[in-house]
Amino acid sequence: MSDGPKICTIDAKQAGSRLDVVLAKHHVDLSRSRIKALILQENVSHGGETITDPAYRVKQGQIFAMIVPDSKELEVEPETMDLTIRYEDEDLIVIDKTAGLVVHPGSGTPNGTLVNGLLAHCGDTLSGIGGVKRPGIVHRLDKDTSGLIVVAKNDETHQGLSTQFAARSVERAYHGLVWDIPQPPNGTIEGNIGRHPRDRKKMAVVPAERGKPALTRYRTLKRFGNKASFVECRLATGRTHQIRVHMAHKGHALLGDPVYGRNTPARMAGFSADDASILKNCTRQALHAVSLGFEHPKRGEKLIFQSDFPPDLLEIMAIFERVDVSE
Repeated sequence: MSDGPKICTIDAKQAGSRLDVVLAKHHVDLSRSRIKALILQENVSHGGETITDPAYRVKQGQIFAMIVPDSKELEVEPETMDLTIRYEDEDLIVIDKTAGLVVHPGSGTPNGTLVNGLLAHCGDTLSGIGGVKRPGIVHRLDKDTSGLIVVAKNDETHQGLSTQFAARSVERAYHGLVWDIPQPPNGTIEGNIGRHPRDRKKMAVVPAERGKPALTRYRTLKRFGNKASFVECRLATGRTHQIRVHMAHKGHALLGDPVYGRNTPARMAGFSADDASILKNCTRQALHAVSLGFEHPKRGEKLIFQSDFPPDLLEIMAIFERVDVSE
């Protein structure tokens, strides 16, 4: 257990604010999401009464005690693996993730993840998150989305990066191949994202009360006849499957997306047998995190990283370029 409860006394300026907001400002070493979890886990009290509502409105003079349990050891074994490291210092590491690599262990994937590889590479230096030691994960990429991801090596860096993500100041650009031609060619997709009402394994654009706000900006970089487009997407928010859901909602699913897209007969028409076979066998969404920019939490300098579109997706693009030339 940690060294006693953390105490917070409410002053006049804080009166009327949410409990989780006040505690996050008072305890800057903990993220707001971490504090919200502590409240929900019955670790915050006032006058001997446990408070379990993060939105509880505080009053002047109230004194809150918050217990922060010691972090649990991560029950994941280090695994040596080839990681494409784009940058590393004592505070953080930037990885160019390959498609097919799961970021964090889960019930269906207990090992063989990026975290397993990072534990082998970084040892005990990775930061904690959510009360578990050493995963270091600040943000995630879907299993079959390739590209750039940053990982924190200490709690101060983790908190600094998390704050930037929350403030939407992190620059994130993705390149992808989508079916058909988006209209208009450049624009914004805005729609709350939540669990699909009928398929709980999928996400969907849902009414405001059932999802979280999400905004994606896109622009068309190249058209391939009327078949497909090469697009750039930039995230203003970071919801689960955001680009995949938003582009599919607009009618332009990512090529190869096994969840939100499908190869209809009309889409597959006009390709040679060999090219059609390649397209049908592409079972990962054609999406790559090409750019990642943020301010170094400790040094204050701006860091920007770029990643080339991967060979497997370039092969898909070449198919459409051949079709484009023939039209």
